[in-house]
Parts: sequence; C-alpha cells; structure tokens
Amino acid sequence: MKITEFLKDNILYLDGGMGTLLQKRGLAAGESPERWNESHPDVITEIHRSYYDAGANVVNANTFGASPFNYGDGELERIVCAAIKNAQDAKTLSRSAQPKWVALDIGPSGRMLKPYGDLDFEQAVEGFAKIVRLGVKYGADLVVIETMNSSLETKAALLAVKENSELPVFVTNAYGEDGKLMTGADARAMVAMLEGMGADAIGLNCSFGPAALAGVAREYLAHASVPVIFKPNAGLPRVQGKDTVFDVSADEFATEVAELVREGVRVVGGCCGTTPEYISKLVLATGGLCAAPITPKNECVVSSYTHTVEIGARPVLIGERINPTGKKRFKEALLARDMDYILREGLQQQERGAQVLDVNVGLPGIDETEMLVSAVTELQAVTDLPLQIDTSDPQAMEAALRRYDGKAMINSVNGKEESLGAVLPLVKKYGGVVVALTLDENGIPPTALGRLEIAERILARAQEYGIDKKNVIFDPLALTVSADGGAARQTLEAVRLIGQRLGCRTSLGVSNVSFGLPQRDAVNAAFFTMALENGLSAAIMNPYSVEMQKAYHAFLALNDMDEGCLEYIDFASAIEPDGGASYNPTGSKSGAESASTLSDAIVKGLRDSAAQLAAHMLDNEGADGIELIQREIIPALNKVGEGFENKTIYLPSLLMSAEAASAAFGKIKERAKVNAQTGSRRLCVVLANVKGDIHDIGKNIVRLLLESYGFRVVDLGRDVPAERVVEACRSEGAALLGLSALMTTTVPAMEQTISLMRRECPECRIVVGGAVLSEEYAERIGADQYAADAMETVRYAEAVEEGIKNA
Repeated sequence: MKITEFLKDNILYLDGGMGTLLQKRGLAAGESPERWNESHPDVITEIHRSYYDAGANVVNANTFGASPFNYGDGELERIVCAAIKNAQDAKTLSRSAQPKWVALDIGPSGRMLKPYGDLDFEQAVEGFAKIVRLGVKYGADLVVIETMNSSLETKAALLAVKENSELPVFVTNAYGEDGKLMTGADARAMVAMLEGMGADAIGLNCSFGPAALAGVAREYLAHASVPVIFKPNAGLPRVQGKDTVFDVSADEFATEVAELVREGVRVVGGCCGTTPEYISKLVLATGGLCAAPITPKNECVVSSYTHTVEIGARPVLIGERINPTGKKRFKEALLARDMDYILREGLQQQERGAQVLDVNVGLPGIDETEMLVSAVTELQAVTDLPLQIDTSDPQAMEAALRRYDGKAMINSVNGKEESLGAVLPLVKKYGGVVVALTLDENGIPPTALGRLEIAERILARAQEYGIDKKNVIFDPLALTVSADGGAARQTLEAVRLIGQRLGCRTSLGVSNVSFGLPQRDAVNAAFFTMALENGLSAAIMNPYSVEMQKAYHAFLALNDMDEGCLEYIDFASAIEPDGGASYNPTGSKSGAESASTLSDAIVKGLRDSAAQLAAHMLDNEGADGIELIQREIIPALNKVGEGFENKTIYLPSLLMSAEAASAAFGKIKERAKVNAQTGSRRLCVVLANVKGDIHDIGKNIVRLLLESYGFRVVDLGRDVPAERVVEACRSEGAALLGLSALMTTTVPAMEQTISLMRRECPECRIVVGGAVLSEEYAERIGADQYAADAMETVRYAEAVEEGIKNA
C-alpha cells in the first residue's frame, strides 16, 4: 500500500531521535553520525529495528546531515546507499506487523540563502536534488524534509524533491518560542506555501516538547487541508550527573501528543531526546483513537516570508505603484537599474496601508526576466508584504515564482488557450493564487454574462490542472466609462455574478475606469465603493490617494469590519489638514522620492541608499566618520535590534539592516576619515562552530551583526577543533569567544572546547548558542553567557567591552 493511501484513514507513526542513541553507543564528540552508516551498520540497523518494533510505520534513514554541502559526491553516495540499506534491513528484521516504510531524511544545509547569506537558491535546489536522486536510486519509499528554520530553504528542498522524484514528501519546520521560524514565517504562512506546492503532509518538529509546541500544531490544524505532522522533542536538555537528559518523560510525551491526535493531528513521532520507549508509549496512548477527518479549508490566501493575507475575509488593498505604465520616473529607474528607487516605492506603499504589492517591471529595452527576479528578491529583503507577480511573459513569471519566498499572487492568466497552457502549469507547480482576466481570443465581452462564461471556462481548466477554485481570483476588467457609459455597470455586475454563482473572489484594477476624465480620484473612489458593495475582494489601487483611502476605510467601518472604527480614526488622523489628495500617515513625502536619512536607510535595509548617503555626508557635508557611526549607524542598528528582540522585526530585516550599516561603514573606511583602529571597536570576538558541527547559520548571523556594530570578528568557520579555537583566541588577543552547536551530538564537543579554554585562556569570556542549548545547560558546561539569538550576543559583547573600559 502507498503511504499516501494509508494516510487517508489511519494515524501514521514516525520514529524518534537518533543522535542521543548513537552517543550512548559510543559516537564521539564531533564525530559524524552519517559515517556510522558504513562504519557501524549493525548499530544503525538495530536502532531502526527498535523503532519499528515500538510501532513506528516510518523510519528515517540516517541521512539528516548527508548532503553535498557537507560531503563529497563519492562519499555522499556511499553514505546514502548504506543508510537506506540499514533501514531496509531493519524493516526486514522487525517482527512487528504494522505497515512499514523507509524515508530519505533531508535536513537543512547549514547555510543561509542569498540575499541574507552566501548560498544561491539554485545551488541549494541542486544540492538537495543530489540527495533526492540518490534516495530514489537506492529505494527510499518517501522523502522527509525536516528541521528547516528558513521558509526559502524549505522551498528549495521541496522543489528538489518534486523535480527529481515522484516520491511522497513530508515537510516539517522548526519553530521558536514565538511560534515562528528563524526567518519569520508563522505556521499559517508555511501551510499556504507548502500545501500550495503539493507537499503530502506538513507540520513541525524539534525545538521544544509537545506542550510548548501545541499552539503551533493547532495553527496547522486550523488552516491545513492536508495531514498535519507533529514530531516534538522530549522537552529541553538538561544535565543530570554526567548525562544529558530531557525534561519530558515518555509517559508525559505520549499523553501530550495523544491530545493533539484527538484534535486532528494525523502523523506523529519524536525528535531530539525521544527513544523507542517514547514511540511505544505513544502508540499505546493513541491505539484506540480513530484518525480525525481532514477537512478542506476554503481559504484564499497569499503569503510572504512572514505571514498570510486572506483574500475574501475583508477587502484587500494591492499597491499599484511598482509599474512603469504612465510613470516616467519609474521607467528611468528600471533602465538605470536603480533598485533602491523600487524598494523605496514598495516601503512607502506599505506605510500607506497596502497589504500586497503588485510588481510589474515590463519595459522595452530591459531583460524582464532578470529584472523581475531581482525586484522580487530585493523587495522581499526589505518588506514582508506578499507580492503580486505581474507579467505577461511566462518565462519571467516562472523565474520570479521559483525564487519567491512564500505563496505569491500571480497576475495573470486569461481565457486564451495559449495563456491557459502557459500559466496554469506554473500555478500548479509553484503554488499561488492566480488572477484570471475575463477575456479570450474574442476580446473582452461587453456584458457581465459574457465575462461570467469565460470565468466558468477558466475555472474548469484550472481544476483540470488540479488547481482548487479557492486559488483562482477573477478580474472582470474595469473599462473606461468615458468611452462607454455602461462599462462600469457591466463590470460591477460581473463582480457580483462571479461571487454569487461561482463562489470565487474578485479583483479589479480600479483606476482604469477613469482614464480621460478630470479629477480622476473622485471617479475612482466612487467606483471602488460600488465595487466593494458588489462583493469585490481585492483592488489594485494607488495607496497614496486620500479619496481611495476614504472610500476603503469608510466601507470597512460601515460594514462592521473595523471594530470600534479604530482603523478609520487612525486613518482620518493622518490625513493632511488641508484635505489634500495625498494620504500621508508618516508625514513624509509621497512616493519613492521621499527624503531619507542615513539612519532611516539603515533601518529600512536599503544598502545602496545607505552607502550613497554616507558618502554624501562625508564628502559634501564635512561629516566626521566617528560622528556618523555614533550618531547614525549605531542608533539605527539599536532601533532594529530592539524591534527584533520585541518580535516586531524578523531576521531578514535585521540582516538587511546590518548589510546597509556595513555598506555605510565601508564608505567611511574608503574615505579614510576614520581608520580601522578608531572607527571600529577594539574588542576582538572569535567565533566558531564546535568540532563536528556543520550547521553555521546562527554563527554567520552573529558575525554579520557584530561586524555591523563595529566589532573585530575572527570567524574560524565550521567543525573547528578545540585546539584551533584556543590558538586563535591567544593569537588574536580575543576578549570574547562565541561557540555554536546546532546538533545534540556536538554539544559534548562544546563542553570540551570550553574546558580547554578555561585551562589555556581563562581571561577570555565565552558566549554560547544553538538550537539544542538552554541557559541552564550553558551554565553547566562552563559558559559565561547563553545567547538565545544573535542580538543577545551583540548585547553581551557590548557589556564585555564596557566592563573592559571600566576596569
């Protein structure tokens, strides 16, 4: 039986942890667990068999860290071959009668993807593809992508599976205490993206114990239309004597996970700290339960790398300003590749209430594919709004969809066969909500019924491709009333009919209705109000228009969509006192030409602007480099850092602000206004991933932030022996050492490194971090400070520096 068929009517049991069991069987600190597939196949097979005997249906082959990012091609193939054979042998040896499958286990690459790191998206896809092809070659039954804490890397891995196999694929992500991924995505955003791309089951693993993660699991259950996976840790690690133990017992674990099964979780297992005992007790605790039904959710949502926007719950505003049509300055920016102009336009629209940004860069004389990919990538680095990818070029559309971090809105497809055949396969492959224009080879029907007929044909074709109607939005096309007095009435009627008869959402480019008329905003606002009253779900509009904003906020208030009219009051308070046509909540100029300080550019993550402003202030205003650092750069970073600590700003924005600060700091150094000795802090920080640990995302983030704050950083990289760490701290005169460990199996190497540092460099402070650590554990192994995230490391470095100054 296929595992997907089994899942329809049954609870599916996964295995538990591997690393802690290997440590008990002799895996040394810093030793590769994956190499044990060849060197200790009997041990690996015995662990797998014990999970099958405990009742697990699925055992993950020991390939979590096996990737071309960590091993050469020849060794990688041997490892995957041996790993799958060990799991298959265990399946044969097990005497338990339940259905059994072997999964190829794919973990994170350990690197950050561009623009936040050095790994290109396509390099990541190809790296994961190599593992997938080996899994297919050696007989894996399914692929499990797990412990991913970046939504974009998750997408790269899922694409690799979909493009290189026909195997079922399960995807789980690792969430922090705030219920979000390291890069900011909440559960609903991941449901939108992964379900849209066709994952067979989705959910969460690792991080914490079942009670701490129950809220995230319930978010999945509320929004997912596919089976939900729950694979938590056995709580958090702590030290008991000389052993590392976890704080949730097997009985507690089974009871707490069973409660989520009652609520609808369909796939369960354990992660770090769990053993066959945990799985056995979980099977017993849920043995009498029937699998709860999986109900389809009729949610039309798009998502960014942080959150979703639901279309249909209440009207959605799509900012229209990133589009060259009728915009001379925007055309100039495209031709000059002035990306910061585009970014500022996006940020300004977000400030003025846009909930989705339309992105159209089609212009003769430019490479639209390259420019659209750049615009989408760069915009997602500075704004967390979902994007509407707006192009008539299928090649450009696919290139942008491929790298889009989330579930995009896709504008557009129409009733022409050429368009349907080119666009609908892309919607199916990459997920997304597609905007369908009600026109075909005969043009735009003059009547509402004619447009409804085209909508019905498009919807039928979309469903042939497996695209649910919740992911199709219809644009019945606003035509110019100055040319046809009945045009508006027919469009409004089409909006109403599509909503009532098809049960689909609708969108309009509102301003098209007023071409050729004076005082266009008045016509647009009235038409917008009429369309909303007829059920319009979303509008592509100018968020700077006060008349359009008046219509929108008044409609929400009058239709009980604005509790206490609070949004309307906030909006009305921001209108310019003279009643002008510009909605100006921030008090700044409208549009992308608004003035910006260096501090503002850093806060917004605008690298080019930050560099240009710093250069201008140094060359033309006589500013001193140290003054710029103290007055502009550090306060801006502190503002962003405080937002990150308060969970109002997420990692991508933090990193882009650090990049912008580094760009400004580079201009200061270039002009020799301040030398490296006086322009940066004298404190030296050495960073390293401990021996055996190959996942250095966290360390790289810490390095970038420390450097942006002016600290001198020596990064020793990944898999660093204790002796090399000590040598570097001595030779560099380091006042602070930062150690990172992501995996349970490498924590002993961290303890050994700290022990050697205490003997050889007792004057150097030590800060530690990593997914498997806790404050208690850090204290136990002798660290001076535990940092839960990169900003805590920066704050501790500042404290160490201050202590040295005052000593």
